[in-house]
Amino acid sequence: MNNNLEKPTISEVFMNPLVEQRADPWVYKHTDGYYYFTASVPEFDRIELRRARRIQELNASDVAVAWTKHKEGPMSSHIWAPEIHFIHGKWYIYFAAARSGDTDNGMFDHRMFVLENDSSNPLEGTWIEKGQIVTKWDSFSLDATTFEHRDIRYLVWAQKDPAIAGNSNLYISAMANPWTLQGKQVMLSKPEFAWETIGFLVNEGPAVIRKNGRIFISYSASATDYNYCMGLLSADENSDLLDPASWTKAGHAVFQTNDETGQYGPGHNCFTISEDETEDIFIYHARNYKEINGDPLYDPNRHARAQVLKWSHDGAPLFGIPVRDSKDDTVQI
Repeated sequence: MNNNLEKPTISEVFMNPLVEQRADPWVYKHTDGYYYFTASVPEFDRIELRRARRIQELNASDVAVAWTKHKEGPMSSHIWAPEIHFIHGKWYIYFAAARSGDTDNGMFDHRMFVLENDSSNPLEGTWIEKGQIVTKWDSFSLDATTFEHRDIRYLVWAQKDPAIAGNSNLYISAMANPWTLQGKQVMLSKPEFAWETIGFLVNEGPAVIRKNGRIFISYSASATDYNYCMGLLSADENSDLLDPASWTKAGHAVFQTNDETGQYGPGHNCFTISEDETEDIFIYHARNYKEINGDPLYDPNRHARAQVLKWSHDGAPLFGIPVRDSKDDTVQI
């Protein structure tokens, strides 16, 4: 037993999977009391939104299609990993899109794009295309996430540097507005440990949480099969976030496959908060079987799941292990 963990509370019980066949899940709790959910759909052809008063109710909530892929061009294929954010009174969706499902030397041609909606309810109103997020290189890029710290808005994302071997590294930049980078673009992490380089050399899916005087960025690594797992970066909240030296990288995976609970390839998480705002929650996807026929990217059964995030006495997040599906056992952390 981990003595750093406090006694579980009723808010720690979730019926998992939370939403089936939804990979790269993103949940945001707004000031209106609703949780807003979006994720990659198996067809990779659209962006869906749903909302509910409780995390557990997201599966049964109505679904609205916010945006559908173009018939041709750079936004016409493989729509991946949407995130919804509320910034200065407007809603924004960040997502990645490609021209086709073809690859060149194992690389897709994704770029990052932004949608905007000024409706109070983002399941209504009109989503306007704000265009591509232009980065230092015109190369494979995806998984944009954004946060504000001390009046500066930042973007963190995954991208291929043509001069670095591998598939994607993690970068950070300040922003001039919600769709435009400003100033230098800095690499925070690249795949270097054995657990980050299985199948592919991948750092992707960053998610930000601030607590205990520190800023943490979780991310995902390796191929999208059972080797997929999560790593962690951290920085002091008073440090220069655009200085790579400010960031410390954990040398081990912080969340990974667990045969005992039957959860495989957990990753691409986000952070939210419980209904009573007393518990931090992380949402992630995982499969409940290990062996996959064909390319795991096209296996549809990465299901969205919810779990309480614990904290150690020294202020670091404790992800624990992915809990078993509710139909197999009682889910309590």
